[in-house]
Amino acid sequence: MIELYHIWKQYQKPQWALSDITFRAERGDFCFITGPSGSGKTTLLKIIFREIFPTQGQIVINRRNILRVPDHKIYSLRRTMGIVFQDFRLLFHKRVFDNIAIVLQVLGIARKDIRRRVFNALRMVNLHHKMWEYPAHLSYGEQQRVAIARAVVNSPKIILADEPTGNLDPELAFEIMSLFKEINKKGATVIICTHDRELIRHFGHKIFFLYKGKLLRKETL
Repeated sequence: MIELYHIWKQYQKPQWALSDITFRAERGDFCFITGPSGSGKTTLLKIIFREIFPTQGQIVINRRNILRVPDHKIYSLRRTMGIVFQDFRLLFHKRVFDNIAIVLQVLGIARKDIRRRVFNALRMVNLHHKMWEYPAHLSYGEQQRVAIARAVVNSPKIILADEPTGNLDPELAFEIMSLFKEINKKGATVIICTHDRELIRHFGHKIFFLYKGKLLRKETL
């Protein structure tokens, strides 16, 4: 499903943000990438999403080398992925419905189907009753759930999440992680960057440990 071969990333010399990273996530895996701040977790996710390019290395997703995909066709890759950013990236001048619908509008989905899919995505995260609210009127945890609904509304095969529980209390963090687990049970490959050891202990299946840009080890529980 997702294969990284000898990934190196350098923003400025002489430091390397990532150093010779090689790993594989199979279809349906539930993976954690963990390590202290500055270990390269976010950089690695951005490379998988092809928001940035590695300095060296190859990335194969569904047997396709994504570094060879032309920029004008990258949408075909990203439509198979759902991304939950650390800062949510919600549009605060638009209602919750529109924040999620925009993903489907870009894909040219029919209006009647958009309403149904958005409602179902919000119902999954228990926010269908706030479909017409603005994000500013929601709590931090509710904003996070909107971001998750947006990531899954197109039923992507891959979910990438960057510190999705980083600023949440333990109870809400557990709830959010349970949502990802349910999404995974429906067949999606899920890769989550986090430093929360308690969540990893409870939910962990395949765990990749990064430190100063290097993959120290992998564990499968």
